[in-house]
Amino acid sequence: MFVPREMFASFGSTIGGLAFICVMFPRWQQYVPPQIRALLDRGVNKLMNLFYPYVLIVFSEFEGDRLARSETYMAIQSYLKEHATSRSRRLKAETVKHSQSPILSMGDNEEVSEMFEEAKVWWASRKRVPRSTSLSLHPMTEDRRYYRLLFHRRHRELITESYIKHVLTEGKAIAHRNRVQKLYTNNPSKGWSYAPFEHPANFETLAMDPNKKREIINDLKKFTEGKEYYAKIGKPWKRGYLLYGPPGTGKSTMIAAMANFLNYDVYDLELTAVKDNTMLKKLLIETSSKSIIMIEDIDCSLDLTGQRKKKKEEDDDDEDDEENANPAKKLVKEEQTSSKVTLSGLLNCIDGIWSACRGEKIIIFTTNHVDKLDPALIRRGRMDKRIEMSYCCFEAFKILAKNYLDIEDHPLFETISPLLGETNMTPADVTENLMPKSDDEDAEACLRNLIEALKAAKKEARKKAKEESRAKAKEGKEKKVSGEKEEAKESGTSAEEVKENGDISGGVAAEEVTEDGVAVPDVEV
Repeated sequence: MFVPREMFASFGSTIGGLAFICVMFPRWQQYVPPQIRALLDRGVNKLMNLFYPYVLIVFSEFEGDRLARSETYMAIQSYLKEHATSRSRRLKAETVKHSQSPILSMGDNEEVSEMFEEAKVWWASRKRVPRSTSLSLHPMTEDRRYYRLLFHRRHRELITESYIKHVLTEGKAIAHRNRVQKLYTNNPSKGWSYAPFEHPANFETLAMDPNKKREIINDLKKFTEGKEYYAKIGKPWKRGYLLYGPPGTGKSTMIAAMANFLNYDVYDLELTAVKDNTMLKKLLIETSSKSIIMIEDIDCSLDLTGQRKKKKEEDDDDEDDEENANPAKKLVKEEQTSSKVTLSGLLNCIDGIWSACRGEKIIIFTTNHVDKLDPALIRRGRMDKRIEMSYCCFEAFKILAKNYLDIEDHPLFETISPLLGETNMTPADVTENLMPKSDDEDAEACLRNLIEALKAAKKEARKKAKEESRAKAKEGKEKKVSGEKEEAKESGTSAEEVKENGDISGGVAAEEVTEDGVAVPDVEV
């Protein structure tokens, strides 16, 4: 009768002998029937389960029928780059596009361990080399990498329910924090293409009233932390912003500041380059989470407002003759300029069922003429927050003065403050005057340039107001004469009398309008 020690020694000798046979005769499986081979595999697995107390989980690089790159694998990779690289003895350096330095990660066949609460786990990086030697671009024939997670079976519940979730959550956060921001644009043939997003705008340098700026920052923070809240109320995790105001008030700069504050990618959607609603849906589905989708000057992109004027039915005769003489050129022009995107198609994409694909998105529309937009496009629920980008105020000017001139106060500020309150000048025009044009210009010279520009703008505004007042007075006079003519027709007064009366009243009206455009009533003495 064997004692336990002798039994384990005998079992170890048996396992060692089988391992030696498998190594020395690697093709033994070819000579064993499949049924017996399957029976042996089950037996070996049972023996391993009895005497091997560890659990193994494999995370492959590719998954699914189409062998798409696994998001789980990429999250684990980011996590191990952050936590395991310092303990690894074999590292792998990878050059990432638009990155200034190589990225270090665990080398192939490298193993590291770490503690999670009371459990110890082992991570290993492995690679499968395909047996086929034929050339192919399919991922199946490439080196297939995977990660192995090993832990004791008594910690199974802790690892599967807590540790893996911790690794994936932190890995995704690390990947988002370390990634290179991208600026995407769409074209008719290639879909999305991108370049590094390198706009330096931020909320600290953004020329805007501080209270309004703080309100926007708090709104963005609330959105990024609202995943569970949006799920609770049953709404897609997205938010719409409408930026409106005159040209030069910083709408594009605001978008860049939002992207840098949130570390989001930016998708610049050009609607005129989208063929139809189906292509628009495809483009929006391909956008990633944690991104901003912007449509600038939406009132000018396509005929989406329902209030835009129809195109002229006839073009110039020369252009018509040229296109009629060359039908192929006309067809190419129509294909390049035509877009069949409709208002309903756009609404369904930004606020329909498809809008829930890949949450945590911000949709931004910009326009110079908010009154031209269709109410259905900017209603609450689609454009959740409206931000008016107005003319430069004194608080915004102080931010610009600090940015461009490195000053926070100056005696000339007392002159500039009332001028900004009386004059409509955009931040773009203010910065043009504050920017030194040569090394000889100091801060005071730039401020005086701004004062002169504000005075000129104020004088021009007064002149324009007088012209508008005179135009309104003239229009009123013409309406009055027209009304008298209508009354004369009804009463039977001759046309000559109406004309004579109209001339006299016209002369009096001209004398009654003062230089300031204010009508003075005629008083009989």
